[in-house]
Amino acid sequence: MDRDPGLSVRLKLTLSYAGFLVLAGAALLALWLVLLRFFPHGTFITGARSGIGGTIERGRSGTQRAFGEAAVAVLAFLLAFGLLGGWILAGRMLAPLTRITDATRTAATGSLSHRIRLPGRSDEFRELADAFDIMLAKLEAHVAEQQRFAANASHELRTPLAITQTLLDVARRDPDRTSTALDERLRAVNARAIELTEALLLLSRAGQRAFARELVDLSLVAEEAAETLLPLAEKHGVTIGTSGDISPAFGSRALLLQMTANLLHNAIVHNLPEHGTVQLSTVVRAESVVLTVENTGDELSPHLVSTLTEPFQRGTKRVRSDHAGAGLGLAIVQSIAQAHDGTLTLAARAAGGLCVTVQLPVAR
Repeated sequence: MDRDPGLSVRLKLTLSYAGFLVLAGAALLALWLVLLRFFPHGTFITGARSGIGGTIERGRSGTQRAFGEAAVAVLAFLLAFGLLGGWILAGRMLAPLTRITDATRTAATGSLSHRIRLPGRSDEFRELADAFDIMLAKLEAHVAEQQRFAANASHELRTPLAITQTLLDVARRDPDRTSTALDERLRAVNARAIELTEALLLLSRAGQRAFARELVDLSLVAEEAAETLLPLAEKHGVTIGTSGDISPAFGSRALLLQMTANLLHNAIVHNLPEHGTVQLSTVVRAESVVLTVENTGDELSPHLVSTLTEPFQRGTKRVRSDHAGAGLGLAIVQSIAQAHDGTLTLAARAAGGLCVTVQLPVAR
């Protein structure tokens, strides 16, 4: 939330308590003046000193006693007034903290949709409330994404097993079946299940950052990925172009190669039916190295692009093909980029297709 600048809580409390101190002092001075006016001839302390080790004699009159009793009564009143006023002021100042505490307890019960939305000008408490609201929003989005991930993962893992069971049931009831055809279909289904499991394991590994780091030239990684996937590109009628200078990054070469291969595979499969192109480029900047993968293809809506990094989300309809993938390609790319302290940016091209940019810290 954008707020107008305001006084800090520390300054408010300082001014409040200082104001009460000044008020108490002013009241004490006023009392002194009143007493001097009404008791101008009172003798408060009288004494005489005689010789070495002489004694000090003090005499108190009825006026002195009256002044002392009045002063004690006024001081007691000022003490009570100061305590009451300070309690009220502190309560007013700390009221936002009570709302933040209540919101924290609500969030602890599992309700992440609650927001504090503390009104007023900016100060420490309102900055804390805004930060807490942002944290709750991110947690709510993360939990929702995890729930969708669990549901999609269950569906994706259940599908190969259900197909396998169906094939076995049909084969058992078919006396004229050919074992070769059944074996091929079961082999394809099991291969997909293995591919999906390996992708999930890779996603988990990247998220936990359980890998060794070394100096990696991102431009060489891009060239290796292009050479590896060249047969697939030729099969789909896609032309691959690479460009860029030496781009030193620091991380796992295997994971960075997997990240680049996933981006290139995605660009090849989701391309034009014929005469498609994919361009890989690497650029070195002052604080980062940038890998860009840009491909032709169908026009994509901004809403669809924003969901492509979620697990089991595909840019096209969920139609099975030889290279349909498990729907984890861009999710793995994002996880690897984040594990290397980098960022992943997706943008739809105006002419159709997708432009993906991975930015990693440059290796010194």
